[in-house]
Amino acid sequence: MNNAFEEFAALMADLGRCNYGENVTIAEHALLTAAAADEQGCPDSLVAACLMHDVGHWLGEPDDDFGIYSHADSGGAWVAERFGPAVSEPVRLHVAAKRFLCARDPGYHDRLSPASQYTLSMQGGVMSDVEVDEFESNEFADDAVRLRILEDDHGKRAGVEIPPLEHFRALLESLEAPRGAL
Repeated sequence: MNNAFEEFAALMADLGRCNYGENVTIAEHALLTAAAADEQGCPDSLVAACLMHDVGHWLGEPDDDFGIYSHADSGGAWVAERFGPAVSEPVRLHVAAKRFLCARDPGYHDRLSPASQYTLSMQGGVMSDVEVDEFESNEFADDAVRLRILEDDHGKRAGVEIPPLEHFRALLESLEAPRGAL
């Protein structure tokens, strides 16, 4: 039986070379985001969430050239089968965090990449006040927002050193839940 790291590595090797409108591949984006979280001293659970936040893009057929709009839901479910909620919930909520940040900070939308602005329009747009209140009440909202900011600020930089996936093996293996325990 494969462990979560091996499963993730196989997905990344197969589909990680895809690029959904950004200047880096999805694999590079994931590794850059996780490396930034690690460098900033984030908890291991958030580093793992940063690494796996876009796994949902590899779990189905893309909606268009920008990937799978519901990738946060499918990716969050995939992660939840292998890790606890401190890892899976920020993954599940990272698209909602983009919508939240656009509602809370009027300038945030303009700082998003063109691809991210486009997918925002396909993912429900800016949150309503009711949605903002609901999002803020989630115990993992702060981690989801931190993940979102890390991916926007660090996960799309071309020409920087990218750590290999193997760098994160021990971290993922230490966080993985025994199968059937969740």
